[in-house]
Amino acid sequence: MILGAIEAGGTKFVCALGDEQGNIRERAVFPTTTPDETMGRVIDFFRPHNVEAIGIGSFGPVDLRPDSPTYGHITSTPKQAWANFDVVGTLKQAFPVPIGFDTDVNAAALGEQRWGAAQGLDSCLYMTVGTGIGVGAVVEGRLLHGLLHPEMGHMFVRRHPDDAFAGICPYHGDCLEGMASGPALEWRWGKKGAELADRKEVWELEAFYLAQAIANYVLILSPKKVIVGGGVMKQTSILPLVRQRVQELLNGYVQHEAVLENIGEYIVSPGLGDNAGVAGALALAAEQAMRGGRRP
Repeated sequence: MILGAIEAGGTKFVCALGDEQGNIRERAVFPTTTPDETMGRVIDFFRPHNVEAIGIGSFGPVDLRPDSPTYGHITSTPKQAWANFDVVGTLKQAFPVPIGFDTDVNAAALGEQRWGAAQGLDSCLYMTVGTGIGVGAVVEGRLLHGLLHPEMGHMFVRRHPDDAFAGICPYHGDCLEGMASGPALEWRWGKKGAELADRKEVWELEAFYLAQAIANYVLILSPKKVIVGGGVMKQTSILPLVRQRVQELLNGYVQHEAVLENIGEYIVSPGLGDNAGVAGALALAAEQAMRGGRRP
């Protein structure tokens, strides 16, 4: 079975060919520009191949409601050219095959649950900290959806008492993404995260906000594994600080050895590295192929 996979990010698109076991045979990366130009490159990538289904993990917000007339659309994104763009419909015109569609972070969570750091578990949470902050979850073997889809990257956090930064989220100001995303780091400190590696106070403040969010995710969803990726998390000092702060915040309330004794094996980096999202998109494609193209 030849499957197509798309990790549609706000900064770049990753397209891949693979199979239902998550093996990636061919991969291409290109920047996210206008919808016409970007989707044209996507279609050109897949056109020579006889793909049997395509999976898409997309930046959003997106419409995942199967009964909605705008199912498969990116909706109210700050990327103006992409607002209300029909991703699934555009691909359907070029490729009359089953298409699976979900958020980019839900796809990454699914990829990690199938073949990565959460393999063998029926629940996990995937958090990416980069240009934005997004979170996806697998709960009892199923991707988490609801009224729309979770937007856990925009949860509200307590402000550090010494932090006067206003936050950069255009909707909420000082929500998690507004305080701890990559652009928030750059605006607050005047340099990109990669240039701040030796500044301990930078990463202690970053951990202060990320750990609040993760502690709340643990309390709300009780995931069996927490996986944290994205460009900001490539800074090696941040994850140990986050783990320590999560333990302090939970303060012994979650009585499980994963949190109390094995936090280093509970809050982890992606097992699939930068391929988590595109591997999850392969899983979405495989599910659609088995369903014969029916929406979930």
